[in-house]
Amino acid sequence: MTSAIEVADLRVDIGGRSVVDGISFSVAPGECLAIVGESGAGKSLTARALLGLTPADAAVRAERLIVAGTDASHLGERGWRRLRGARIALVSQDALVSLDPLRRIGAEVAEPLRLHGLPADRERVLDLLRRVSMPEPERRSGQHPHELSGGLRQRALIASAIAAEPVVLVADEPTTALDATVQARILALLRDIADAGTAVVFISHDVAAVRRLADRVLVMRGGEVVEQGPVSDVLAAPRHEYTRQLIAATIHRPGAPRPHEGAPVLVASGLAKSFGAARAVTGVDVSLFAGRTLGIVGESGSGKTTLARMIVGVERPDAGEVRWSRTSRVQLVHQNPLGAFDPRWTIGRSLREALAAGGVARSERPAMVRELLAEVDLAPEVAARRPSALSGGQRQRAAIARALAADPEVLVLDEPVSALDPSVRERVLALLRRLQADRDLTMVFVSHDLDVVGAMADDVLVMQGGEVVERGSVAEVFASPRHPFTRELLAASVSP
Repeated sequence: MTSAIEVADLRVDIGGRSVVDGISFSVAPGECLAIVGESGAGKSLTARALLGLTPADAAVRAERLIVAGTDASHLGERGWRRLRGARIALVSQDALVSLDPLRRIGAEVAEPLRLHGLPADRERVLDLLRRVSMPEPERRSGQHPHELSGGLRQRALIASAIAAEPVVLVADEPTTALDATVQARILALLRDIADAGTAVVFISHDVAAVRRLADRVLVMRGGEVVEQGPVSDVLAAPRHEYTRQLIAATIHRPGAPRPHEGAPVLVASGLAKSFGAARAVTGVDVSLFAGRTLGIVGESGSGKTTLARMIVGVERPDAGEVRWSRTSRVQLVHQNPLGAFDPRWTIGRSLREALAAGGVARSERPAMVRELLAEVDLAPEVAARRPSALSGGQRQRAAIARALAADPEVLVLDEPVSALDPSVRERVLALLRRLQADRDLTMVFVSHDLDVVGAMADDVLVMQGGEVVERGSVAEVFASPRHPFTRELLAASVSP
């Protein structure tokens, strides 16, 4: 069978440094090849070399680079434009950046159809949105990307990518920011796309997702392939030590849950919030106890982030109230630290500004910056770097350091590890557990990842459609879920 992708001795150099070092692989029609590895392994650059989308300063060479029957080893930009969309398409991780903020979702999905001379009528667009499980496709097609949740934006991006029915689909971390049930549906969709004859290249740091989706797996480290083979063989009996480390880097659950001690530090009652005609949160009650972690889980658009923002006070409820038992300092850690930092400022300057806002004297700030970086396991020289020069894990640690600069008693974390590799994710979670113990922090942990919530939280709220459908201790809810939606979430988990 002719391969849809054939790569021999692919090399990518940037600034004289080899970031992809002589790798070879092929992908047949109807097959899904997963490329896994930590940040910096070269997996995304490998994927982008298949689409002619490497950085301008990258030097790409290959003994053989066949993409959908075309020799792409010496293609110019015009040749790549003819291939992209029609023969090979990309689904990237950051849908908000990939989608045109000024274009409605329906027009976004219709664009590749028009570009490649295919029917772009409304029914075809709606059918594509239905294929990716977009709720209310008629209404969503008329909205702009900023009006959708992260999960809905990703589904719109996938619909756009598959619109022209490409021979090859490259999916670069497409489910990282999605909740468990949506992630399961997207993985099932990608599997259906492969089973229908499309070659799928799946880039991921999530070994569990790879186990569910892929036929073969290629493990990368430092730009090289250290192991490859059928998923059933590699993940069941890995030969390379690095592969064994990736598989072992799963969520480790903490010890016994912390008991309730005294009255809650926060009681919120009847919280409600709407954005235009859309109800985000309806009649939610929350109690938060000192030294404990409350997990908030649910699908994209369930209202969990809006609820967290009302707890912090950055979103004003339309109804209900938030009452603190005492004056408490509260800080929010965002999902996207790159967007949360001023890109023009060094990390040190951002931390000094946070310390200044907390009333720390100017003379004391340099020393406290070093202390904060040390507390989150970052080297002192990180203070001189800008956010774009840091890895994802380093940026998230820096974001936590900035939140700690205000000496908070309550830390609200909105999907803080969703974009991190498994081993980096576990290190950040371990850091948060240590900080909670050292500082006696109370935490609210918003996540679509039930494994993460199970590892971090004492109590959990399960949200659906802006309402809390189940609550209780993590141990009780996860062991004996009462609500059908909670059971669906747990059943959709892609844990190994």
